[in-house]
Amino acid sequence: MPNEIHGPAIALRLLLTVIAGAALGFDRSRNGHPAGLRTTLLVTMAASIAMIQMNLLLPTNGKPSDSYAVMDLMRLPLGILTGVGFIGAGAIIKKDDMVLGVTTAATLWFSTVVGLCLGGGQLILGSVSAVLGYLALTAMRFLERRIEEYQPATLVLVTTEFAVAPAQLKTRLEAAHFRIKSLSVDHSPAHQRQSIRCDVRWPARKSAAELPGILQELEHTPGLLHLSWRATEAAAH
Repeated sequence: MPNEIHGPAIALRLLLTVIAGAALGFDRSRNGHPAGLRTTLLVTMAASIAMIQMNLLLPTNGKPSDSYAVMDLMRLPLGILTGVGFIGAGAIIKKDDMVLGVTTAATLWFSTVVGLCLGGGQLILGSVSAVLGYLALTAMRFLERRIEEYQPATLVLVTTEFAVAPAQLKTRLEAAHFRIKSLSVDHSPAHQRQSIRCDVRWPARKSAAELPGILQELEHTPGLLHLSWRATEAAAH
């Protein structure tokens, strides 16, 4: 980091910061996430400006001979990172098994680090990091879509008493590549019926809105009185 910087160097750092912040924020805005272009750009620029300011204050760093106070310039970027941590925490939402905003929070934190690099004069490191971050947000999304994802869901079957054996249902679900988290049975001899509840994770590549094919098979189960399926898309975007 140079001890002295002048107008052209400051302009170059800010220009690269705007490009990096805009690229990272564009992906968030394009996919409808709350912390989009403006938020990401402001966070990146704030980090960069903080580092530029620290660079300008370098001559005052340390302890003057006539003062008890010590100027610790590293507290400035550390404070920026801490502050962005609060913003990122506010972007994360958890409801039941669904978690949203983790990638958005990570993008804000990553943008801050990129801004610190660019503002501090590490132009190559900051620029390469911004490109890698953009690729991680865009190219990796296509890879994730090709990876089989397991979504949480709850299946409830109400049948006539002993019409379906829990072990048999478990075998059928596992054959359909379901992962059984829990299985409970509630017998009601007075009404001659039973209720089987299964908390599962099932392979769903698109979204929780689609229905697994095994549900159509279960609908034709002899003695079936009621079938309930509730799925939640456990996303972390």
